[in-house]
Amino acid sequence: MNRFHGIELHPDTATFLARPRRMLIGGEWVEAASGASLPVTDPASNEAFCHVPAGDAADIERAVAAARQAFESGEWPRHRPVDRERLLLRLADLLEAHAQEFAELEALDNGKPVMMARHVDVALSIDFIRYMAGWATKIEGHTMELSVPLVREREFFGFTRREPVGVVGAIIPWNFPLLMAVWKVAPALAAGCTMILKPAEDTPLTALRLGELALEAGYPAGVLNVVTGLGHTAGAALAAHPGIQKIAFTGSTEVGKLVGKAAMENMTRVSLELGGKSPVIVLDDVDPAVAAAGAAQAIFFNQGQVCTAGSRLYVHKSRFDAVVEALSGIAAGMRLGPGIDPATQIGPLVSKVQQGRVMDYVNSGFAEGARAAAGGAVGDGPGCFVQPTVLVDVREDMRVVREEIFGPVVVAQPFDDVEEIARRANDTPYGLAASIWSNDLSRVHRLIPKIKAGTVWVNCHNIIENVMPFGGFKQSGIGREAGRSALELYTEPKSVIMML
Repeated sequence: MNRFHGIELHPDTATFLARPRRMLIGGEWVEAASGASLPVTDPASNEAFCHVPAGDAADIERAVAAARQAFESGEWPRHRPVDRERLLLRLADLLEAHAQEFAELEALDNGKPVMMARHVDVALSIDFIRYMAGWATKIEGHTMELSVPLVREREFFGFTRREPVGVVGAIIPWNFPLLMAVWKVAPALAAGCTMILKPAEDTPLTALRLGELALEAGYPAGVLNVVTGLGHTAGAALAAHPGIQKIAFTGSTEVGKLVGKAAMENMTRVSLELGGKSPVIVLDDVDPAVAAAGAAQAIFFNQGQVCTAGSRLYVHKSRFDAVVEALSGIAAGMRLGPGIDPATQIGPLVSKVQQGRVMDYVNSGFAEGARAAAGGAVGDGPGCFVQPTVLVDVREDMRVVREEIFGPVVVAQPFDDVEEIARRANDTPYGLAASIWSNDLSRVHRLIPKIKAGTVWVNCHNIIENVMPFGGFKQSGIGREAGRSALELYTEPKSVIMML
């Protein structure tokens, strides 16, 4: 198992794949209570190359008990903010030391190009852990001057505290397995919470390896637990468990609604980062080549498996043909291949199931009258490849325009009225992100408030920054991740009133 697709693996990657993979519960590496396992498949070949435990409700029960004990009576409550900061910094250092290993695991497990995994997924994860480490010593409350008009003869003193919410359940998706895990783990541990991490069944490897690094960094037993398993068993059990105080979920809007309903039964705090159908709006003063390059990055990054993917392209009619021609040329020239190959520009989708879903959307577009200016078919061989696809001659009522495809497929439409384009961009149940491309910042500033999205990029797309809150409007989710906002997801404010 030292070579995949003719590429020699880093020795650490080969060593990890060669040893048994178990779940992390209470500081111990254990099999699933049922003894069952799940295959881990290389989407570039559609062949299983290792197995992980198939955890279920019994394993979630064990993990919640371990996390509860660690939160209430273990070493963790005695850790001061500076201790939590140092542990996170140690974890970041370990991740940096194993960066190539993690990149290769992501490429094998998810299919994404290894170079992208190394310089995007892993690099951003390291930076985010270090950023959140700094917040551990900066969680603060406030003091207030109180009036208490009903008891005027006494003085009162008031202050607030922000306390860790408790045991956190995190359910993460398969498109950015490591980064999405870190987006949950780092702020939760910085705040003083304990956690059960449930990775997606398609991409469990980097979560398990992160658990190994957490133990090596010195985290006490039970602070971070990693349970692998199916969404409808382990994930559902975690979302509905009465012993957790917070559920953090990233994934589809459909599943997010189920998670939110399950959490509500126990009044569990919840944050949901869900789907999107993000518009890319190109005004009439943009160089078509620049717009096409931006649109390509917006949709083909990570094979289009991005919640903020720029999957709806609106171009002013004076630039439409030129932009579509240039974008189609970029799409046709992209090199498809296994993610582990450094020369690959666009890898396979995560699974045959996802490949089928994406092609179902593409074929529905053809059936409703759409035309492919580029792509529109699966790639060669047994892998889960879909060609980078540009669809034109589309209408607003088509499924390919209305629904999230989550693949390398963009629908392109012309417009001629800047005032009208905001309405068209907002004509979706989603509101996660959007981008505007123009050199006229006066028009840009007038357009930004009209776009109903949690993030609006200008002359760029898919740019993530640690200090900026990330989340969506409408059915794109509840809550914000990253920045100061992330700490609010994992802490509870407590008011204290003292009569003097």
